[in-house]
Amino acid sequence: MEDLAKLSVAPEAIDVILMSHMHFDHIVGLTDTSGASLFPNATIYTTETEWEEIRHPNIRSKATYWSENWQGIANQVKTYKEELILNDAISLEKTGGHSNGHAVIRIDSLGESAIHMADIFPTHAHQNVLWVTAYDDYPMDSIFAKERLREELNGTGKWLLFYHDYFYRALQFDKDGNTTNSVPLNHIN
Repeated sequence: MEDLAKLSVAPEAIDVILMSHMHFDHIVGLTDTSGASLFPNATIYTTETEWEEIRHPNIRSKATYWSENWQGIANQVKTYKEELILNDAISLEKTGGHSNGHAVIRIDSLGESAIHMADIFPTHAHQNVLWVTAYDDYPMDSIFAKERLREELNGTGKWLLFYHDYFYRALQFDKDGNTTNSVPLNHIN
């Protein structure tokens, strides 16, 4: 809320929220401490698989899918199966891996392209497709998605966006997977 206030954006002005997945560290800011929605006018998009699992977690995922994080937004959630094309610039694609319903977010605007691979490629240190996190529920799905998407990123000029990286917000790669351009974390104010 403090960051939105710095931009003079009221929570009520937010009309779309894109969820790569709904683990607690990604969803916790959608409700207040009483469980009420902080963005009452927003449509919240996630995959059908993710929405099903958050409401009916398995033995492993129940540690991250907490009812107090989703019950207050349940009437705002809209789901999609494999792909959602929101508009000419933004689309989401289900990858699985980190969670069964995990998705990446693609952004294409003004001649630039980016892929936010969320938690299947959480930091620049995970460039090796075999390096997955201990909290990936479906690590082989993460590996297969990373292989496919790295081919799309390498040498194309597309940006890879990060959420969890300590050093970078974005990177570009050449055809061999070497970094050609970067946006350091401290560049974003």
